[in-house]
Formats: sequence, C-alpha cells, structure tokens
Amino acid sequence: MKHSIEVTINGVQQTLDVDGDRPLLWVLRTDMGLTGTKYGCGIGLCGSCVVLIDGVAARSCQIFMSEVAGKEVTTIEGLAAGDEPGDLHPVQQAFMEHDALQCGYCTPGMILQGVSLLTENPDPNTEEIVNALEGNLCRCGAHKRIVQAMHTAAKMKGGG
Repeated sequence: MKHSIEVTINGVQQTLDVDGDRPLLWVLRTDMGLTGTKYGCGIGLCGSCVVLIDGVAARSCQIFMSEVAGKEVTTIEGLAAGDEPGDLHPVQQAFMEHDALQCGYCTPGMILQGVSLLTENPDPNTEEIVNALEGNLCRCGAHKRIVQAMHTAAKMKGGG
C-alpha cells in the first residue's frame, strides 16, 4: 500500500508516493534513476548499496522507505557538493588520485562508508580503516589503494 513519505534525497526535500515496505535501494535506482547505488547481494552483506542516512552509512537494500521518512539520504550522486562541476568530496578525490578502483562496482559504497568513517573518526589509523571497510567487498584487489586513499582523504579533511 502506497503512502506519502517525505524524505530529503541529495539535499532536495521530496514527497514520494511509495509502499513503505519497499527497500530504499529500489526506490533510488528504479524510481529516481540514482543508479550509483548498486545492487549486490541484496542481503546487506556486500556493501555495494551503501548510502548515508543522516550522515551515517546504511545498506539501502535492508532499509525500508518507512524507515527514512523525515530523514536525509545521500547517494554517491549527491556527495560532491562543490560549487563547480567536478568539485569532488575529499574521499572521492582521494579515490581518484590513488586509482582506488578497478571495475568500480563497489566504489560508491566504499566511498560512502569511508565518508561515514571520517565523520565519526577524522584521523583513523590503518587498522580502523580496514575494520570500517571490511564489510564492503571488492573482488578486484584494490584494497591497498583504497586504504591509501582513505589516509589521503583524512589528511585532506584536516585529520591524518
């Protein structure tokens, strides 16, 4: 049954007529065309569907629309908030500088998980970075570069 749910997505407040039991992932991807949020395992284990809800990383495949009512959702498309085109968030910039990806499928989830980590801990050590990103799977083997990118992002944000 559809309900009107007010939610802010990427800085824009919206009223969506959706089934409250529908996963956020599918509303973002199918209804809103925000395909940067990836479908991976569908059971919250791989991290490819991570978004920020009120600034905290969450697995959108496990979050129902009724749970995000009144909240702020940020997807990879809404992360870069610079005034100029190409202005990237420091974590995005660091991933690009370190070539911290190969196929890129896990990258949006990794970046948003990293943003959440740096919000909570602006100066993480390597072990804390590895632990924070452990639940985000990457089959390409870019882990070393991802950790390097996170250290660079922390420095860019004033930590590290």
